[in-house]
Amino acid sequence: MKPVKSTKIVLAAAAGLALALPAAAQQVTMMTGPQGGSWVPLGGALKHMWEKAVPGLQIQQTPGAGIANVRGVDEGKAQIGFANSSTTVDGLAGRPPYPKKVTKVCQVANLYPQYFQVAALADAKVESYADLKGKTLVTQPKGNTAEALTAEILKLNGLSYQSLAKANFQASYTDAVALMKDGHAQVMTLGTTAPASAVMDLASARDMRLVPVDDKTMDALRKENPGYQKLVIKAGTYPKQDKDVPVIGYSTHIVASCDLPEDAVYRMTKAMAENVDAMAAVVKPIAGLTPKVMAADIGIPLHKGAAKFYKEAGAI
Repeated sequence: MKPVKSTKIVLAAAAGLALALPAAAQQVTMMTGPQGGSWVPLGGALKHMWEKAVPGLQIQQTPGAGIANVRGVDEGKAQIGFANSSTTVDGLAGRPPYPKKVTKVCQVANLYPQYFQVAALADAKVESYADLKGKTLVTQPKGNTAEALTAEILKLNGLSYQSLAKANFQASYTDAVALMKDGHAQVMTLGTTAPASAVMDLASARDMRLVPVDDKTMDALRKENPGYQKLVIKAGTYPKQDKDVPVIGYSTHIVASCDLPEDAVYRMTKAMAENVDAMAAVVKPIAGLTPKVMAADIGIPLHKGAAKFYKEAGAI
């Protein structure tokens, strides 16, 4: 008797055919993140968890990045991927840097928050986003999630990169911090977890403050993109931070092809909810994750399998 070969799920197939595939014949590709980031080890933990939860499931991990992963799932190059809620919403709307609307990407679960942090040297006297005018700023290369958000908050406050004394674009957080330490930049923006090691490094060398988001900017941003939310960086997160600071946030989340079999995604979602500690051992901010948070509406349609689990869990 010949062994049964694993069948790869082809997204171009009709949804009915995809849903009819037996659980024992699922080979899927999962796009994670760049080497050195948290998405690669977290992807490894999820691969182990999901293959155990879904009989016969085989997952192949490949490197990626938030925007590339959403496009990869939409274009059929992968069936699962990590993403950032804000830029996934941009994809559904067909906003740049996406060349067209994505239509085959569904939400599986929110995992943990990312904090957009605007760190200013204390002597720069930046109390609000409007105070960025005439300052020297460093952010990530153009097209990065945090860089796009930097350009957007400037626009919402009647500014632009041209309104600044200078804008620096650095791929490395270490290089950005070095510019701040040396006084070659007065303000740094980045989107990551809190506390961020880069901001902690800066705070250990220079007096700095986090610039809070104002309600007018936050409301305007959310009208444009419901993938953004207001978060709070608690007092004491960084040295000499004596009060809570409201900031713009978005979620690291899991997306999947809308055609991925319902039962498989149901089991995968359930496995995550039952193994929060295992995920938190890899990425600490996942600690305390609940089905309610996993299911929170961020403007992306839920996969049928994920929705089935969340309904059972009373999360939606």
